[in-house]
Order: sequence, then C-alpha cells, then structure tokens
Amino acid sequence: MNPRFEGDDRPPPNWRRFYEAGSLFARFWHGFGHLRPRGPLDGRPALVIPGFVATDRTTLALRKALAESGWRVHGWEMGSNRGARADTVTRLRKRLDEISPDRPILLVGWSLGGLFARELARAVPDRTLAIVTLGSPFSGDPKQNNVWRLYEWVARHKVDDPPIPRITDKPPVPHLALWSRKDGIVAPRSARGLEHERDKAVELRCSHMGFGVSTRIARQIAREVDRFLEEQKVAPESQD
Repeated sequence: MNPRFEGDDRPPPNWRRFYEAGSLFARFWHGFGHLRPRGPLDGRPALVIPGFVATDRTTLALRKALAESGWRVHGWEMGSNRGARADTVTRLRKRLDEISPDRPILLVGWSLGGLFARELARAVPDRTLAIVTLGSPFSGDPKQNNVWRLYEWVARHKVDDPPIPRITDKPPVPHLALWSRKDGIVAPRSARGLEHERDKAVELRCSHMGFGVSTRIARQIAREVDRFLEEQKVAPESQD
C-alpha cells in the first residue's frame, strides 16, 4: 500500500483484488445471452463501455437493466478493453455514428471505460446526453488503485502518461459519478471526484466488479441514472 495516500485517497489493499476476481467468477453466468442492442427500438440510445480487460459480455447484466428501464442499449463492440490507445476516442466517435447519427447518446463507463466516456464527451459534447461513471478513477492520482502496475504491463504505457488525455475537470455535459466504499480496486476519492469534476456523486454498496455484473446493482444504477437526468432536466422529449 502506498504510504503517501491516506483516508479515502488510499487504494484498497492488494488482497482485495482476489476477492474482486472471485466475485466476477461467481457471477459469470450473468454474461450469457446475445450481445446485440437491447431495449425498445424507439428507446433513448445508450452506450456502455466496459472496464479494463472487460468486454461487452462482462457488462451484459448492466445493459439488460438499462434496457428494462427503457433505454436502447449498445455495447462498444471493440473486444477486450486492454487500455487506452491513441485512436480510442476516434473509434468511439465512429461507434456513436453507428448507434445514432442525430440523437444524443447516454455514455455509461465502467472503471477505465468511464475515463474513455469522459474524454469522448469532451470531444463531442453535442453527441452526448450525459456521462455516468461506475467506479472510474477519473480524479486524483492515476495510481490511486491497486491494478496500475498490471495496467502498465497490459497497456504498454505508463499510467501517468497515457496516449489520450486524462483531464480531471468536468466535461461540458452532465456527469453522474457512482462509487463505492466497498470497491476493492479503486480508492473512493478517485471514483467520487471533487465538486468541480462532476455534477453529482452517489455511493452504492457493491464491489468494483459488482458495478458491471450484479443484477441488483445494475437495476439500482438504472434508477440512479433516471433520477439524475430528471434532476438535470434532461427530458425524453428533448432527445427526439
């Protein structure tokens, strides 16, 4: 554990990574089912971006819950998320065009996927309805987690020198940050952010993996998203 971090700035103990891995394995059956878009054909479009080394299969429970809530939900269709690449934002912009060329799209990013969502929204705010980050380390020091060494090994670049920007200021669209004190990967402060870095932060009671694979938490996320958009006065009729 890095001694320079204290309190909520401190990453979880390294042993918590094994608990998180076990949590993912215990729920692997939630990933069964087709990976095509889900939800009503005329539903508001949403894009779910998986976390580090996760895939669209891993986020299936989350996408099912959003679909049940009325969203037309799409996966990112870019395979396993193996870290930031120089063309990541460009490829995601193309994905937005594939999903809907004219309607603003809700961006839901789990963990590293939330960092991608923030930079995508910064690049194309007119195409973005809002951002929802799930346990994403968008704030503070990029080493406020216990997998940064693994990230550097897989992604082949330093965590504090990524090929796309890691800007902590809030993008110019509504941003809801969902975080958990029980997160076994990311420090609470890093996923919660500061007041000027997001519009609202809501604490959930789940593991880091639970954001993407727990059906119960996925349904809670869907409720929090709807509540947040109502608070931000992002009405359905404004998206037609």
